[in-house]
Amino acid sequence: MLQPELLKSLKEYNGKKFVTDISAGIIVGIVALPLAIAFGIASGVGPSEGIFTAIVAGFIISALGGSKVQIGGPTGAFVVIVYGVIQKYGMAGLATATIMAGVILILLGVLKLGSLVKFIPYTIITGFTAGIAVTIFTTQIGDFFGLTTGKMPGDFLGKVMVYAHSFGTINWCAFVMATICLVLIFVWPRFNKKIPGSLVVIVLATIICTIFNLPVDTIGDRYQIPTMLPKPQLPAFSVAIITELFPTAASIAILAAIESLLSAVVADGMIGAKHDSDQELIAQGIANMVTPIFGGIPATGAIARTATNVKNGGRTPVAGIIHAVVLLLILLALGRLVAYIPMPALAAILVSVAWNMAGFGEIKALLKGQKSDITVLATTFVLTVFIDLTVAIGVGLLLAAFFFIQKMALLSSVYEYGSFDDGVKQNYTDMPEEHLAVPDGVLIYEVEGPLFFATVRKFEVAVERSGADFRALIIRMRNASYLDAGGIKVLRQLYNACSRKNISIVLSGVHQQPLKLLKKSGMFELLGTDNICADIQTALERTKKIITG
Repeated sequence: MLQPELLKSLKEYNGKKFVTDISAGIIVGIVALPLAIAFGIASGVGPSEGIFTAIVAGFIISALGGSKVQIGGPTGAFVVIVYGVIQKYGMAGLATATIMAGVILILLGVLKLGSLVKFIPYTIITGFTAGIAVTIFTTQIGDFFGLTTGKMPGDFLGKVMVYAHSFGTINWCAFVMATICLVLIFVWPRFNKKIPGSLVVIVLATIICTIFNLPVDTIGDRYQIPTMLPKPQLPAFSVAIITELFPTAASIAILAAIESLLSAVVADGMIGAKHDSDQELIAQGIANMVTPIFGGIPATGAIARTATNVKNGGRTPVAGIIHAVVLLLILLALGRLVAYIPMPALAAILVSVAWNMAGFGEIKALLKGQKSDITVLATTFVLTVFIDLTVAIGVGLLLAAFFFIQKMALLSSVYEYGSFDDGVKQNYTDMPEEHLAVPDGVLIYEVEGPLFFATVRKFEVAVERSGADFRALIIRMRNASYLDAGGIKVLRQLYNACSRKNISIVLSGVHQQPLKLLKKSGMFELLGTDNICADIQTALERTKKIITG
């Protein structure tokens, strides 16, 4: 039965854990504020939507999730999708797609399909993550250099063209501030690893900008900052909207599942625990269904904030709940101060996030590997940057599946081993010490690897060989652990060809999965129970009886 980790943790809760959870929750709440604001702006919505998401989703994910220390909220992974949806469908379309994604996540959790996310190839994850990093960086060039660009297009090339034409409007004060902030973010961990550099630069940049009245844009120059959560409001649903937005919703769900479970696995390694993947997906689903009702955007587990929680002593979901409460209190009491945060400082934070997301080490390692992995990586990356994340994931999965099938087909082979009345002898075995006494008129075909739709052509040679002078054919399947409908079809073709020439077929060493499929397809009865043998020696004895009988 699925059960939130909060209920399990409260059974062994005590005052000591509460003190550490409060401390960690307060720190993470303060740290999460600039990130929530930055991701909201980068996504094409605003700082308010980022804060709303961090509060509502952060609370739900901690209260209902399957991890002890997971911190939820807006992340850089969703910037590409959210920006594109906002450009095309507006906030209403984004809310609809996010709620649909929440339903998908809940279904994945209820059906206990959390482990399926682990089967998404590493090359695809690395490719689209690097693509997202490039996209985030691209969205911040204007604020980093203080350019006057006007309304930005949604596509990558469009942004690059606008930046190229407006580079003459560079604001040197904004550029210097952004550069100093970026350098400080990267060097700060040498002095203090508990308090992140993003928080430090936000505080310092805001103070300096306010005191010296620097000529740079602030959040208040572009956005209205509320001091409370908005009233809940459901978006409009229709069959047409649901159909059109379903691919986007599926992408949001897949991305949320990958990010949250990856974050939970990282957290498990840090605290020596084990999370419940299915419960975590349910919590992520509920969070993404509720957050849009309060004006929020897609949310998932955030690795950086989760790590901050762990490093500061958080050990139960209570810390995550406190982090959400702290954000709410900041919004209610200090929301107006957010308006003074300079945009170049936020740009520096997002550029550092993009750098960390890019995964240069992982890409370098993959580029030394197989050409198929490089192809999947490059294709997913390029499509994420130039087309769409939904298309990138879909094409990446198709490519990865194609290369996997191709590799399995190459690993599959069919070999002959036998003796014929015409004096021609064919000898094969992958065990040199094995010497089989094959009766005259018996041919053995040994299947190496899976016998499925991509490998059956190699086996069809047996159909052509059926014209030779032999009375019995043994198909040795000790090394064929998988069989599919294509394999059944070629077996049936072989059976029909052999039956016309009064040649008997005997199967040897059939594994459990092929045996079940043989029974379901009717091939078991067609061949006859006596002709399904446990090992090669039994099969040879059976063929002797067939020949002499």
